[in-house]
Amino acid sequence: MESSFQDPVSYCKDLPGLPAGMKFDPTDQEILGHLEAKVMSDSRKIHPLIDEFIPTIDGENGICYTHPEKLPGVSNDGQIRHFFHRPSKAYTTGTRKRRKVHTEEDGSETRWHKTGKTRPVLVGGATKGFKKILVLYTNYGRQRKPEKTNWVMHQYHLGNNEEEKDGELVVSKVFYQTQPRQCGGGGGVGSSSIKDSFDRNHPSGNSNVQGEPH
Repeated sequence: MESSFQDPVSYCKDLPGLPAGMKFDPTDQEILGHLEAKVMSDSRKIHPLIDEFIPTIDGENGICYTHPEKLPGVSNDGQIRHFFHRPSKAYTTGTRKRRKVHTEEDGSETRWHKTGKTRPVLVGGATKGFKKILVLYTNYGRQRKPEKTNWVMHQYHLGNNEEEKDGELVVSKVFYQTQPRQCGGGGGVGSSSIKDSFDRNHPSGNSNVQGEPH
């Protein structure tokens, strides 16, 4: 984790010439533009301050190893924070990505769970990449009722495949949802459906796993 990380909100206040209230809140298309420039190391496209606004976190400090409230600059006030990172596989074989943050002493897990469909992000009518939405759950495991938190993550990756490759650089924006959720409709998933998904994918009864159910 970058020890020199500065809160983007505070950083904006320190930059001369920017009006009060300026926030870093790029669109889906702009996020993929920043990601593309970062991946290609294109000095003509990459913004000289992008690392201040989208820091890179990896390994044991990464998103799927650390509770969001412990990520740099993240708080539960509804402010959005962006991070470059590289998803890793849950197992040495297979394609499932690690979503587990940690396991409690009682065997329950805190993990990110994908909700809804993976959506294409279009630029000029063509697919530039994809966006998926994940919600953080606690008390996750076999014979348990998972508890949904207000922590949300939007993950973006480039290309024409709905699933990102292992080790591929992606961008995620993380925030604590302060507005009440609307009931009905949408692509959300309830605790019972998540538990069913866990049981189907882990019939052995071992709750200490790292794969993401689908």
